[in-house]
Amino acid sequence: MYYRVNQTMVCPSCADRVRTRRDADSHPAYVRGLAAGIGAAVAGLIAYAVISIVLQGWVISYMSFGVGWLVATAMMKASGGVGGRRYQIAAVLLTYAAVSMAAIPIWMYFANQHRSEQQQKHQAEPQKGSEPDSDSDQPPPNQQPRPALTLGAWLGRVAMLGLASPFLQLRYDPFWGAMGVVILFIGMRIAWRMAAGRPSDVLGPFNNSPQPGV
Repeated sequence: MYYRVNQTMVCPSCADRVRTRRDADSHPAYVRGLAAGIGAAVAGLIAYAVISIVLQGWVISYMSFGVGWLVATAMMKASGGVGGRRYQIAAVLLTYAAVSMAAIPIWMYFANQHRSEQQQKHQAEPQKGSEPDSDSDQPPPNQQPRPALTLGAWLGRVAMLGLASPFLQLRYDPFWGAMGVVILFIGMRIAWRMAAGRPSDVLGPFNNSPQPGV
């Protein structure tokens, strides 16, 4: 007696193991897949940001495809090929978070670069006029100092800004911003399809012994 799994001949014990794995959508399997997906999303975020800084062009938007593939692949390997709706939802959310949050280190890098250029330009300019009055550095009496942000509030604002970054780009460059959003959603679609899991159709049993002649 033998079985077929996705057109591959297997023994009865192997067929039982495939059935067990296919039906093993347990909480530990999901936790393993989710942990691997988070790690892959962090790696994809770093890679996306570094490549964006190095290339400095919109072509890096295609990295969304790679991030979606990386997240879904890591989840499926960690879960043993078990997929399903909750795996798909997690893969899509992690792909979006990784790509959108990559905008934060990119903006910080170019903001620091611009600030350094402005400081060098200011230092290169000759000093004009007399020495500034010591009172000029004092804030106006009616101007209240801004309250300092706590670390939690700052992280919350940064996270919200990063998650909204794909749509904020539409305000400054509608065409390329729309292209980036479309590419991002294609990457999320890749993650959705891959996180569905590998189908394991078990067919059989079949009799492998020769039929007696009539």
